[in-house]
Amino acid sequence: MKYKLLAASILATMSTSAISATYQLTELSSLDEAKHNYVKDVSESGNIIGVANGIYNLPIDVSYIDFGDNVIESAYREREKYFKNIDKEITFTLDDIEKNNAAATNPDAHSFMLSFLSAQANNSEYQKLANIVGYHVLNGEAQEQVLFDVASVDYDGLTRSVSNNYNAVAEDGVTVGWGSAPYEKTSFLPEGESEEETRFVRDFISRGIVVSPSGLNVPLVPEYAEFGGLSSTNDIVKTNTGYIVVGQVSTGIPVDRQENIDDNCDGEDEPVSVCIENLYRSTSSRLFDTRAVKWTLDTNLNITKTEPLGLGLTPEDDDGFAFISNALAVNSNGIVAGYSDIRDNNRSSTIRSLPVYYKDGNVVEMLNQEDDWTGGKAVAINNNNTIVGYGIKRIDGSDRQKFFYHDVASNSTVFPTDFFNSSSSVANDINDNGYIVGEGETDLFNVGARRREGFLYKIGEDAITNINDLLPCYEADGETRYGYVVAEAKVINNKNEIFGVATKTVEKTDSLGGVVRDINGEIEYESIAVPVKLSPINGTIDSCSAPETETYERQSSSSPWYTLLLLPLVGLRRILR
Repeated sequence: MKYKLLAASILATMSTSAISATYQLTELSSLDEAKHNYVKDVSESGNIIGVANGIYNLPIDVSYIDFGDNVIESAYREREKYFKNIDKEITFTLDDIEKNNAAATNPDAHSFMLSFLSAQANNSEYQKLANIVGYHVLNGEAQEQVLFDVASVDYDGLTRSVSNNYNAVAEDGVTVGWGSAPYEKTSFLPEGESEEETRFVRDFISRGIVVSPSGLNVPLVPEYAEFGGLSSTNDIVKTNTGYIVVGQVSTGIPVDRQENIDDNCDGEDEPVSVCIENLYRSTSSRLFDTRAVKWTLDTNLNITKTEPLGLGLTPEDDDGFAFISNALAVNSNGIVAGYSDIRDNNRSSTIRSLPVYYKDGNVVEMLNQEDDWTGGKAVAINNNNTIVGYGIKRIDGSDRQKFFYHDVASNSTVFPTDFFNSSSSVANDINDNGYIVGEGETDLFNVGARRREGFLYKIGEDAITNINDLLPCYEADGETRYGYVVAEAKVINNKNEIFGVATKTVEKTDSLGGVVRDINGEIEYESIAVPVKLSPINGTIDSCSAPETETYERQSSSSPWYTLLLLPLVGLRRILR
């Protein structure tokens, strides 16, 4: 694979001829009602599901808000300061919002209220809004898939208060995911008070669900459902007799957490469900003991068997805290991949969450703790029993993710060389041909948040390929730089077609979906996420630089140390995109 270095005069000598590629990118259907859209899973038969965020026109209920309260008045003063700093006159008052509602006032008022409610996310006295929805693609058109939301009694449409995690699709279009119960606005009288207060409460934090193409929804209730319990569904495989679904369920509440509940959640000062959610957040989601689980369902989606998959350690009598295991993927052979709590080899009091697979009643670790791996997950498995995921270890002073593949038959784990030593990389999927897709950090010299781009890796070939290097350099006119950058490679099927997420530049939109203009009336632009399909084509790979510049042979990240000096030049290709 030949790449041409960029000369200092690159901008003056740039060739305007279109360059060949080995993959063709097609943008997939997405929800018009949202700014960003992401592929989540695609079956071999072509069923596509995704999630979208940045939902336009989120409904805001102002009927219960005291606009004279110091909390919202202080937030408004801060917004006034912000407008002043950007030399813009504020376009709304709190009185406007109270009388007209936020969306009816203007986009600035709507954006302010969304920001205010977000800041009060852990305060049960204010409305709860969620900004992510699931969707499936039917006959080429994206359509929202409602999991647990219901029609609001306070405004038109759904409450838009639920979590939506839409995760996997089977060959016939049956899907799985998990979400939360919708919030309900209710009145609560604290002990010793004479006036009721408005509170927002819900029945459960997380519940798995199976959804058929005909619209049949089957919630998977956890074994332990006290205080709502927890369950999630993460993957599904169609079998000759029905389906295998894997995920996680709550199995109880540990001693220490039960003491917290007994001491704090008496229902006197706040609703019990609010207290439970506060404890759930304060314990980093470790209020419940949870275990990986495999469900067997028949063709009518009736559960015929529930099989707990275990835990990678044995709890001791004095362990009063929660232990967690989870199942994220399953193949047609019934082998399950995920993660579990594991005791540190050197300090039994230290618990690590590490990649594991579940087979024949055993929980099998894949990473060697002696190599300083402190965390990670196994996220996908093909039908040849090869698992992919990522581990976490300390590199150059920071925790970094590194992708791996593990062969169950040989019990061997390999960490391929990725973009560079301190690059974080994660694998998302593997097909039966041994091709792995994922994303990794590509900007070596950025000390802050690093840009991620999709990669393709073939087992047996020690070379990682940036997927963007397999795409055209220019649009069809041969002059305009190619408009997409693949940020995430999520799925690869057995045709070696890749599905993922790309970014592109479009006119900027506000929270109501209108085009944004600056103080001079000029249209502003922004980068958004769109779902894409990449199909293999007969073509060649070349760089986007001028033809007269020098060439070198790419050697992946195993290049000699001096090739690091060339990275700023090679990276310019990404910037110019």
